[in-house]
Amino acid sequence: MSLSVPTAAPATAAAAPTAGGYVGRFAPSPTGPLHAGSLVAALASWLDARAHGGQWLVRIEDVDTPRCQSGAAEHILHQLATCGLHPDGPVLWQSSRASAYQAALDALLARGLAYPCACSRKDIALAHAAQGHARERHTELPYPGTCRSGLHGRSARAWRFNAHDVWSKLAQMPYQCAQAASFLIANNTLHWQDRRLGAQQQDVPASVGDFVLRRADGLWAYQLAVVVDDAAQGITHIVRGEDLADNTPRQMLLQHALGVPTPHYLHTPLVRAADGEKLSKQHGAPAIDLRQPLQALSAAATVLGLSSLSHHGEIALPEALALWVRAWMPLYNLPRD
Repeated sequence: MSLSVPTAAPATAAAAPTAGGYVGRFAPSPTGPLHAGSLVAALASWLDARAHGGQWLVRIEDVDTPRCQSGAAEHILHQLATCGLHPDGPVLWQSSRASAYQAALDALLARGLAYPCACSRKDIALAHAAQGHARERHTELPYPGTCRSGLHGRSARAWRFNAHDVWSKLAQMPYQCAQAASFLIANNTLHWQDRRLGAQQQDVPASVGDFVLRRADGLWAYQLAVVVDDAAQGITHIVRGEDLADNTPRQMLLQHALGVPTPHYLHTPLVRAADGEKLSKQHGAPAIDLRQPLQALSAAATVLGLSSLSHHGEIALPEALALWVRAWMPLYNLPRD
């Protein structure tokens, strides 16, 4: 089976892009202040928007409330402003978007592209163990599809996207996206193009399985929330860390299933700790030093392959940002789309 996604009007209305055609975003989770790794993603997304002459928005992804820290979102916004990275519109808070996520889930349920699930993590592990499957480091075992055919008297705990059956169902759904970005499904594998990483592919049913849309604790899953919000904000280009690249096929399937546009994607290099692990808040990454924003930005620019400005001597923050904007386009060979 081969399914390409054409371009035309979407089946579900989404916010229209700006006159310039480009809308980007930075979407931090308020689990702590920005660190060196998250600043790389923030700077890259801001530079890409400025290089395209487009809009740059900020969204606070605070749906995972147990992990969110009080005051962290406000601190992140202050850090961005101190670094000269100012959004072009109001900040969107995911915690205020529950009704939009529910509407999207209801639409998927009505189309047979989502279903309730009664399985716990232990149930999933036992199902895989019975088949002799072992979990590899840094990976999750794909959902075995236990509840795909019904709950059989058990109570629903979570709701899942029907990735196993999505191929045949999408082939019958002539949803068409408003953006030129597209993907191809061939032999059960989704193929897509990343602006930095190049050709990518993933067999979502085999690698991930039927992924969660609403968790057993009632919280909305990242995959659904990010797709719904990107569509609502009219996002045309997504620039984020390459650790999120393997999420992209799942989000593309959701975009097509909901009839909303598929943005262009660029995944940036990661900042790694001394042990080789990704620098993250969970691993105790320190906050960026607000006393020296240009030094922090210069380090982030170096990760992105831009000049560290060490040879420019004294330079003001706005001038440094302007230099990096001019350097961004030829470095990433970006068309004016």
